[in-house]
Amino acid sequence: MASLVLDTNILVSAIWSSNGNPARVVELVLYGEVGVYLNPDICKEYKDVLNRPKFNFKQEHVQNILNGLFECGNLVNVEPSKIVLPDESDRKFYDVAKATGSLLISGNLKHFPNEPLIMSPAEYLNKFKTP
Repeated sequence: MASLVLDTNILVSAIWSSNGNPARVVELVLYGEVGVYLNPDICKEYKDVLNRPKFNFKQEHVQNILNGLFECGNLVNVEPSKIVLPDESDRKFYDVAKATGSLLISGNLKHFPNEPLIMSPAEYLNKFKTP
């Protein structure tokens, strides 16, 4: 089974629009069609960001997504890499993807190196999940 690491912006976009590509990627994970890797820092960021008052997301919806991800996710601890990233807070996603051989799905590709393991939701769906 393929495995992914989801940048937090994918979850935010999935909640904002249940019909978009990020929501389709999250559904693949929640329905067990692809695996997902997490680490404690990623879990914390998911909780913190999705519960920000500025988003005004329905608490029940946030909790359902978080519970699903935490239940089906593979929790790992990895050593931090030395790569220089434009946003240091993105390192946790990159490092987990590299260490586990997973694809990193992000809406902010410019925050990461141009590597085949990093792609947008649309790229992932077009390449691996065409109907």
